[in-house]
Formats: sequence, C-alpha cells, structure tokens
Amino acid sequence: MIAADALLRLIAIAIFAAVWPCRAEEVLSGRWEGTARIPDSELNVIVDLAHENGAWIGSMIIPGLGVKGVPLTDITVKPPDVSFAVKGTLGIRLKLRLDANSNMIGTFDQAGNHAPAALKKTGPPQVELPLRNTAVAKELEGEWKGDYEMLGYTRHVSMKFTNRGPGGAAAEFVIVGRKNNNLPVDLVMQEGDLVTVDSHEIGISFEGRLRNGKLTGAIRQGAIETPLVLEHAK
Repeated sequence: MIAADALLRLIAIAIFAAVWPCRAEEVLSGRWEGTARIPDSELNVIVDLAHENGAWIGSMIIPGLGVKGVPLTDITVKPPDVSFAVKGTLGIRLKLRLDANSNMIGTFDQAGNHAPAALKKTGPPQVELPLRNTAVAKELEGEWKGDYEMLGYTRHVSMKFTNRGPGGAAAEFVIVGRKNNNLPVDLVMQEGDLVTVDSHEIGISFEGRLRNGKLTGAIRQGAIETPLVLEHAK
C-alpha cells in the first residue's frame, strides 16, 4: 500500500500538472505575500522569486524581524514543492507547496521553531539584488567609536573603514558587551553622507549620516533599533 504522505504528494503533483500546464518558472515567478502564524501574533512575509539565466533568485522582507530585501539562499524548486532560506543567525527557512488555489502553503522555520505559513501571489517579482561595497570618503577612513544601550546593557562599538580599490571599502565592526564580538561584514556603502554597514550573517546593521565630524544614526539587531553616534578615535 502507498503511505499516506506519499499518496498526498502524488495527488498534489497531479493537481499541479492539471491546473498549471505552463512552466514552473511562469507559475512561481512573482511577488508572494502572506503571513507566518507564530505564537501570539502573525509575521507579515513578502517573498520575491524570479527565474533568470537558468537559475532561481529571490529576496525576502519580514518587517517584524528587521529583514529588508535579504537575498534568498538554498532555493529548491521541485513542483509542487518550493523551499528557500535566509542566511544568518535568524535561521529562517520556508518549506512550501503550491495548492489548487495557486497559493503556497507550508511551514516557516526559524531558530528551531515551526509555524504555519501561507503566501499568495500579488504581482511580478521585485527581487532586490545583492548590493556591492562602495568606496568611502577620505574623511570616513580610519577608526570610529561610540556606545549604545540595548536590553539594559551598554555596548561599545568600534568601526574601522579602509578603502581597498576596485572592491570598494572594507570595515572592521567590533561590539564589546559581555564579550568581544568581531562581526563579519557583508556590506559597506556610502551614498552621499549616508553610510551603511551590514553583517547579514549575524543580523546586525548600522546606518548613519556623516555630518559635522560624526556618524549619527542607529544600530539594528533584528527588529530592535537603537540610536548610535560614532566619533573618530583619537
């Protein structure tokens, strides 16, 4: 006898073939919006999927977790099943299946927790491509320091910017609280007076404006945002 889960999968595949005779690329490419029903609340989830040059690309927005246009990784498409993840300490993974109503239904996994998720296509894909490092102004080069408070504890921050030619700038991003954390930096950008430093892997970012010899902005960790002012180290 065929196991119940195997039978359900065969039925889903048959429905997919009957309802969506066009290619999977045409069915799945788009902006998908919905929710993940975590305990005591719901997370709004926006996923953009596109098929370009023979490969799947995508990005995700989850305002409640501070996820803004983060690239998708490990995208696997085996119609009617779709799965993908977001790199970093948030540990987000969605495992979904297309149903007969053209929705994607499945589970939202985050840091070992599981929640039901449902997404509906709302339009064409708006994939946010990974940003590239830029060079920084001469006045930004060197080490900057400042302090901020989060969850009742004071943290000391050090950022050191270095231009490295065609590859743009690099930054050393260190946060000292109960221990010394040297964060891996994925992105360093300067657009006018706006400076952005991201550690996607850790889920921490800084955004500030270079004015009057100070970097004034905020540090974000997940959905928590705290003011931070950095000054050139002497």
